[in-house]
Amino acid sequence: MKRSFLFVLGASLVLGACSKSKTTQKEMDNLKDSAMLGDWTVSKMIDSGDDETSNFQGYIFSFNEDGTLVATNNVNTYNGTWSVTSSDSGSDDDSSDDSDIDFNIAFNVPESNDFDDLIDDWDVLSHSDNKIELQDISGGNGGTDLLTFTR
Repeated sequence: MKRSFLFVLGASLVLGACSKSKTTQKEMDNLKDSAMLGDWTVSKMIDSGDDETSNFQGYIFSFNEDGTLVATNNVNTYNGTWSVTSSDSGSDDDSSDDSDIDFNIAFNVPESNDFDDLIDDWDVLSHSDNKIELQDISGGNGGTDLLTFTR
């Protein structure tokens, strides 16, 4: 009896993990597809309580299928990379209440550049074909950053 209980318990854990993994992969694929649908703008950028949205006003962001990211306005163009990964893949700032999905953004810019604030493995709060809401809780000072892309 004890042996069959342990088998059922083990099978339940394995099946539950597989189900979560499939759900996470499907949601990750949906987010990738949405991001690549067209151009985005930053409608919110809150850095530890400071509204820095205006730093990105006029920029159009394109998330390309090859993992490149281009942000451009009438004067400047910044090239970067983006990806969508599972938080289980080793993010250094995940907590137990974080989303299972990270939206990773990287630009090769100096720390003094406003685009440095976008470099992170953001936790996905929500996403649709017209809005991507992201959050990061800093491991250093515990401040919360919020980033929202809209189209």
